[in-house]
Amino acid sequence: MTGTRAPSFHVDPGYTHRDVRRGRLIALRVHTRSFAINVVLIVFAAISAVLAISLGEYPLSPQQVAQALLGHGDELHRTIVLEWRLPIAIAAVAFGALLGIGGAIFQSLTRNPLGSPDVIGFDAGAFTAVVVTVLLLGSGGYWQIAGASILGGLLTAFLVYALAYRRGVQGFRLIIVGIAISAALGSINAYLITRADIHEAMSVGFWGAGSLARVSWSSLAPSLVLGAVILCAAGLLAPALRQLELGDDAALAQGVEAGRARLGLLVVGVATSALVTAAAGPIGFIALAAPQLARRLTRTPGVSVVSAGCMGAALLTAAHLLSLGIAQFYRPVPVGLLTVCLGGLYLIWLLIRETRKAA
Repeated sequence: MTGTRAPSFHVDPGYTHRDVRRGRLIALRVHTRSFAINVVLIVFAAISAVLAISLGEYPLSPQQVAQALLGHGDELHRTIVLEWRLPIAIAAVAFGALLGIGGAIFQSLTRNPLGSPDVIGFDAGAFTAVVVTVLLLGSGGYWQIAGASILGGLLTAFLVYALAYRRGVQGFRLIIVGIAISAALGSINAYLITRADIHEAMSVGFWGAGSLARVSWSSLAPSLVLGAVILCAAGLLAPALRQLELGDDAALAQGVEAGRARLGLLVVGVATSALVTAAAGPIGFIALAAPQLARRLTRTPGVSVVSAGCMGAALLTAAHLLSLGIAQFYRPVPVGLLTVCLGGLYLIWLLIRETRKAA
């Protein structure tokens, strides 16, 4: 008797995709539009970073920048590009990606487009810990600041979750509590700065504006190593994040323990913004805007961690390039101030849109 072949079924995910197959098994399903948008965003971020290298008090042409990156050209040009400006350009791409990923994680966990580390107050907690470390403890090394930043962000996150918990955590309550905690921490920061020595106060105040100008190879190298660890952890937890978006019961049915997964995602999300805060100061609103802008461009049903990272890199490199362009005609402007100004307009639009949806 000849065996019959089982019928094959094809499930339509509802979007244009391409299946990368190995044998008869589907190894990877690629959302075509998301892949194309992500490539465009990465190319845009790379071009913006190269253009940013050419700007400064000693302007260089793109050809001179390219020659210096290849190890050719004038020795002064190589020093300016490779030693001074290249780490800042790399930081703009890497830190933007980290902020976008952190925003995507928290917006997925809270199921609210306002749920980003800077709005909830985790960035304020990281900044407060750094202010205490620098002004009260007198420690200014990278590892001390990085450790304090991550610890401050985690403590603030647990405090916000504890205060917002009432038979579970709702996204809106979490955001309201986070805003209140952020305001309180802002008052503490202002008090500590006003009581500090004038030179230390000016240094911390400028650092608190969020600037990539202080980034050097000595601070960028450990940031990239820690950032790579965070990215690996985010990649491992991304499937669990997708399941948690469907609810704890659905996640449990798929074999995901909601409590452990949510705790791991919380640590990873806080670490993304805390690492950036430790190296460059608090840079606001990239984490808020990147996931939602990426979702609208890719037209995916939910927030994508990869697309949010690509959008975050594009946004921060563009803001960095804009800050350098302003400096050519006026004076240097910290990139954090630009993101706050532009992000504030986005936040107003988002609040109006959410209010209309709720009505």
